[in-house]
Amino acid sequence: MQVTTEPEPSDGDQRRVLPETTIGRSARLLSLPLGAAARAGVGYGKRLMGAPAAEVDAALRDAAAEQLFQVLGELKGGAMKFGQALSLFEAMLPEDIAGPFRERLRKLQDAAPPMPSSRAQAVLRAELGPDWRRTFAEVDLRPSAAASIGQVHRGRLTDGREVAIKIQYPGADVALASDLRQIQRLAGAVSPLSGGMDVVALTRELAERVNEEVDYTLEGAHQEQVARALDGHPRFVVPHVHRATRRVLVSDWVDGFKLTELIGRPAQERNRSALDYVTFLFAGPSLAGVLHGDPHPGNFLVTPDGRLAVLDFGLVSRLPNGLPEAMGRLIRHAVEGRADEMLAGLADEGFVDAGISAQDALDYLAPFVEPASVEDFAFNRAWAQGQFARVHGNMRSDGVAALLNIPPEYGLIYRVWMGGIAVLSQLDVHANFAQVLRDWLPGFAGTD
Repeated sequence: MQVTTEPEPSDGDQRRVLPETTIGRSARLLSLPLGAAARAGVGYGKRLMGAPAAEVDAALRDAAAEQLFQVLGELKGGAMKFGQALSLFEAMLPEDIAGPFRERLRKLQDAAPPMPSSRAQAVLRAELGPDWRRTFAEVDLRPSAAASIGQVHRGRLTDGREVAIKIQYPGADVALASDLRQIQRLAGAVSPLSGGMDVVALTRELAERVNEEVDYTLEGAHQEQVARALDGHPRFVVPHVHRATRRVLVSDWVDGFKLTELIGRPAQERNRSALDYVTFLFAGPSLAGVLHGDPHPGNFLVTPDGRLAVLDFGLVSRLPNGLPEAMGRLIRHAVEGRADEMLAGLADEGFVDAGISAQDALDYLAPFVEPASVEDFAFNRAWAQGQFARVHGNMRSDGVAALLNIPPEYGLIYRVWMGGIAVLSQLDVHANFAQVLRDWLPGFAGTD
């Protein structure tokens, strides 16, 4: 077997690959709010010395963005997953927050300092057995991508097929749970670094899926289920799985460029791939019985022939009967302005208890379903930022937002809906979102 390696990192670099002690990881996370406090003190001093306030504030935001990227990227685990979640929604954040963070957070979608090749080989040996090399004709131990809980290597099987070898970092499960608990404890201090997003709710939702995400046997089963259902599809590609253990996943290699690289390309190209992206999110449950639950663009590639390749099935919802029919019906009632029927349906599904008038609920939710009300909608940052600001303005205790619930069975669906819209806004696309819903969301095309 041919093995391609690179020089091993120094001992100090190896220790930084994925710190496994709770104390060590907590100390690094604590540096975020402490660093913010220190920068605030420096900024105050500069203002006293006569430096322009706008210039000082811009420098402080840039320094905060750099620290956030370094800490979350180097820690990986739950820290990096939190950063990836922020990167997904950056299009919704106010521009003075999102601007300095945009490029750095985008890097967290599929890049981080890699673990040494010796550790990667140790995981392969533990998971595939001492003769693991006989499975492959070639393995490149230089990672092609390094993310929150694992990294991907390119290889070739003995029968000549090119494969992606996904290897989980040792201690990733412990680090993931520890980080998310710590970020919740630091929510008050970390929130200013995240543009005011609900850090507790975000980390709690991520934490609920920890056990599923760190078991590659589950991921492999879900991925292969979708791959078989979509085999030969004209618009979608899902890599077939060759082998899956708890910490190693071997699947077909797919060439392509990241979805975010569409930014700046011709509108026709952006619109076509973006429509494929949002179509897959809604079509998956009907076509394969699985909702892909992590819509951040690092999980999607545009292949050389223009199809959409879908990766990473660590976070899914099993929906053998497709998306809930009630969801499509409620969105249709909102689009049609049928406030009383919409509110009654929201109550039946557990979204509201009491205390909300039908018209107030409709006024609040109408902008969320605006893309479904027209045949061609322009998704862009200005629109997304306007919705984010409107929601935050409605978060007072007597506001509509404070009285709405997300039932557990809709939790991941809601994340996919909001995340998909955020990505479309990042890409600045025009899309017939309404047609996607008519085709793939049960209940939306009804007449009741």
